[in-house]
Amino acid sequence: MPPGQSASLQLPSFLHGTFRSVQQKTHQEGVRCGEQYRKDGTFPSPRQMVELPPGEVVVAHEVVDFQRERPAWRLYMVSHVMGDLAQDGQKSFPVRHDYEAFFRETAWGALFFATTHMGAVSAERTARRLQAVLRFWEPLQCARYLFNQPGVPQTLEEVMVAACGWAMDAWCPVGDASVRSRLEGAAERMARATREDCIEAIFREMPRALALARKLKHREVVADPAFQRERLASLDARSFERVSGALTGELIGLLYDWDQELGLQ
Repeated sequence: MPPGQSASLQLPSFLHGTFRSVQQKTHQEGVRCGEQYRKDGTFPSPRQMVELPPGEVVVAHEVVDFQRERPAWRLYMVSHVMGDLAQDGQKSFPVRHDYEAFFRETAWGALFFATTHMGAVSAERTARRLQAVLRFWEPLQCARYLFNQPGVPQTLEEVMVAACGWAMDAWCPVGDASVRSRLEGAAERMARATREDCIEAIFREMPRALALARKLKHREVVADPAFQRERLASLDARSFERVSGALTGELIGLLYDWDQELGLQ
């Protein structure tokens, strides 16, 4: 654990309460952060941090938040803060990008951004997100999380497999290693990846994307590795960056784009 880092997990108080109360508090926090950012390009720290008892349950994904009238820690509602950062015609992308860069250096921010995949999920950006979670691994292990199984609190390892299993499979396909070591390997490789490295990672994840893209009209063509390699090579830098991390959802979108283009020929 890095020097000076707390061994326990702390969360901002604005993330605790009923859904409605957290909704109000995160709106206020987003406005507060947005106002300071417009003044000097910085963000204020949360007004109050609360240390969680060991084993405390944190709701980390909206899809499992069924008891909205029950007070709970609602980590996923950091997205509500981000929704209120840009106001008065201000472009949202720069301020959201800077918000992530700032709060990714906290345990709660690191986990939020690693598991929600906001924005373009490039190899470089994913590496930074995974590295942030790894820096805060010990305090994040103190809690249990509701993520993809309603009513079933999960460990940090289980959450990272559910949220970032695609990254481990594409970038560190060694099944018998620990989750933490596979994340470390994936982050290291993504951080120094060349375009060809990204293409090879995309090919490792492409079978899963093809299995989930059930409505392809030209499946035989888009499933051909030669066709895929040709189309990947033709992507401009910005378009390639978006899929360079090999996130399954991004690859599914790419497959449907290619499928639509074939239908227009």
